[in-house]
Amino acid sequence: MTDAVVVGAGPNGLVAANLLADAGWSVLVLEEQPEPGGAVRHDRGVDPAFVNDLFSSFYPLAAASPVLTSLRLQDHGLRWSHAPSVLAHPLTDGRCAVLDRRIDATAASLDAFAPGDGAAWHRLHEIWEQLRPDLLGALFTPFPPVKSAARLAVRLRAAGGLRMARTLALPVRRMGEEEFEGQGGRLLLAGNALHADLAPEATGSGGFGWLMAMLGQTYGFPVPVGGAGALTHALTRRLEAAGGQVRCGQRVASIVVRDGRAVGVRTQDGQSYAAGRAVLADVSVPALYGELVAPEHLPDQLLADLRRFQWDFATFKVDWALDGPVPWQAEQAARAGTVHLADGMDELTRFAAQIAMRQVPDRPFLLFGQMTRADASRSPNGTESAWAYTHVPHEITADAGDDGITGQWNATDQERMADRVEQQVERFAPGFRSLVRARRVLAPPTLQSLDGNLFNGAINGGTTAVHQQLVFRPVPGTGRPETPIPGLFLASAGAHPGGGVHGAPGANAARAALRRRRPPGLARAQRLLTHRDRTGKKT
Repeated sequence: MTDAVVVGAGPNGLVAANLLADAGWSVLVLEEQPEPGGAVRHDRGVDPAFVNDLFSSFYPLAAASPVLTSLRLQDHGLRWSHAPSVLAHPLTDGRCAVLDRRIDATAASLDAFAPGDGAAWHRLHEIWEQLRPDLLGALFTPFPPVKSAARLAVRLRAAGGLRMARTLALPVRRMGEEEFEGQGGRLLLAGNALHADLAPEATGSGGFGWLMAMLGQTYGFPVPVGGAGALTHALTRRLEAAGGQVRCGQRVASIVVRDGRAVGVRTQDGQSYAAGRAVLADVSVPALYGELVAPEHLPDQLLADLRRFQWDFATFKVDWALDGPVPWQAEQAARAGTVHLADGMDELTRFAAQIAMRQVPDRPFLLFGQMTRADASRSPNGTESAWAYTHVPHEITADAGDDGITGQWNATDQERMADRVEQQVERFAPGFRSLVRARRVLAPPTLQSLDGNLFNGAINGGTTAVHQQLVFRPVPGTGRPETPIPGLFLASAGAHPGGGVHGAPGANAARAALRRRRPPGLARAQRLLTHRDRTGKKT
């Protein structure tokens, strides 16, 4: 019997396991997939000479995270790499907004759209520098972050008080209009807001876009050298060095509750694993409360709230092995690791509106990754390992384009949507398709099959909209990792502060578990569980 069983070996589960092992707990991590990592993995499945990340690729939140920094993963083989520029947003007329870790380079890019917009970027960055320590403290600590929030309130008053709070609450379209004269700065903010499921007209999308843009300005969008899975490998090696275990190919079917407390888990093949102190679940909220825990152990109100749980957008992704660098019409885009592809703010709004109407967008907004540009080890010299993803509705009623994509995501749907993605790239990089050596299509059901937490490829563990954040995440309550069942803790992106590879939900769950003491009578319940499993009787 171990002290803790962690369900899921994604980054949050591995962070939680590491912190518990550091505290002297014995820890077992059970993972459904044949390898650990969740949405932080890579392979050579497109072409043997190319490394392609299966899901996530760029990690500004990891670079900013005090949780991951404290684990000293560099001591376990992790190295970071950066593209020359962080992000580019080209337009079809050849202009290009560039986010660069050198702030003067970013400012110069925006001044090319409208003189004075560089100074406006500097002003937004100065506010970021004032707020950054306590803003990140509030982001990466359990809710409510009392100390960080109090200090942040003081800093916010110094940065403009209610006026600045109003600015951060604005829809990103309005925020861009108020802060910038030209399109460049507006597009950097709006494109970053759409890294989540926040439309340009959504309340709070301005603050989220500003946060992501300023993270890129300060920390860049770094990548692990060798592939996304290098981050997972470092977390796993560190855990094993501390005495923890990771077992893959073990699908947890249920969490065992005895006398109102979580005392272990049972896998699909009938194996039971007792947990002496805690069970931590790095799984989606609907999976935890809708599948792993029997409904009789849950409050009726939670089950009612769960019916209102909202996922973030579904995702469609294409990976490529390219025979050469992408022939961008805007040369500045060639230096960026991440490229946003939408021809202006109105096209971003149109894209989001089509998703809201449950239509497959005809001109999908793309996040495009140039991985060899960011890390030369990803493919042979003179080639490019690349990917693009876009969002689509979970339920599709129509195709806004002319290809008749149905949303069944059969082979025909997948090929037609992948062609549409490539046609969008061609608008900004004529000749792109001629460089494609091989491609791989990851439709929403495929992404979910590779990581059960990614329902239809939803990457944030639930919507980033304000109605499902803070005390509303995952359902109205405390916004904390504790669940209604003592000894069971939510350690996934479904908990505060949500999606992104930063480890905070896992760390918060581990710290909550460490604060709890083993209750009287628990050992007897666990011995009973183990005895009944051995004798084959119903438990």
